[in-house]
Amino acid sequence: MGVEIERKFLLRNDDWRKVAPKGIRMAQWYLNEHGNTIRVRIADDKAYLTIKSKSVGISRMEFEYEIPLADAKELMNLTQTPIVDKFRYKIPYQGHVWEVDEFLGLNAGLVVAEVEMKCEDEEVAIPDWIGVDVSDDRRYRNTYLAKCPYSTWTD
Repeated sequence: MGVEIERKFLLRNDDWRKVAPKGIRMAQWYLNEHGNTIRVRIADDKAYLTIKSKSVGISRMEFEYEIPLADAKELMNLTQTPIVDKFRYKIPYQGHVWEVDEFLGLNAGLVVAEVEMKCEDEEVAIPDWIGVDVSDDRRYRNTYLAKCPYSTWTD
């Protein structure tokens, strides 16, 4: 069993693009959401099944397994929410890897960064291009974006 501890941020500007490697195109969808999350994701030519528990603060249990690409494509037929489509860029910075997600489709225009930590009170160096911490704002979770895309937000 793994535990995911992460903080999520909006970006202050596009300076992250100067240090970002080539992004990975990802499509993900959700099969169940009764407190827990069951996600299927295709990232380039690999597929993953991920199960996450309900969050407690910025922590939650996480189990992730690589699955056959053909199985992932079949599981796509079971989803009842739109697919979340995005590019992910992994940017190393002072001992951590920042994952910047640039959303596409109905979530186009939204760019967020996440950083995983070993414990909730771990000190993390924040790059200059990082903006507001939205870790506690559920609207920025991918599960929420699948049901309520960024393009439909009014505030």
